[in-house]
Amino acid sequence: MAKEVRKTYRMTEVQAKLLAKQAEEAGMSEAEYIRFLISQKPMDYPEIREEVHTLINEVNRVGVNINEVVHNNNSQLYSEEDKERLIAYMRKLNALLNKKVKDIGNH
Repeated sequence: MAKEVRKTYRMTEVQAKLLAKQAEEAGMSEAEYIRFLISQKPMDYPEIREEVHTLINEVNRVGVNINEVVHNNNSQLYSEEDKERLIAYMRKLNALLNKKVKDIGNH
């Protein structure tokens, strides 16, 4: 077992209240919560795992739609409307990806 070291830190009253609130919401003591924050990885957060799962599902849906457009193109059924759909799907995918990246960055 690793040797324990005691450390004392200063923080503002606002920071102390925020720490207490976040630790309580996580169901941890303040010390446990600080240790968690130090060792965490982005996927430790359930919210981030859910965001990534949602993004993967959306990418899969867009991929199915793109495959349909490509199939139509290969069958000589490709139309201007298909091209517009493909562009719309790609824009939707890019917008969703950008939103998820911003959301994850705010966690």
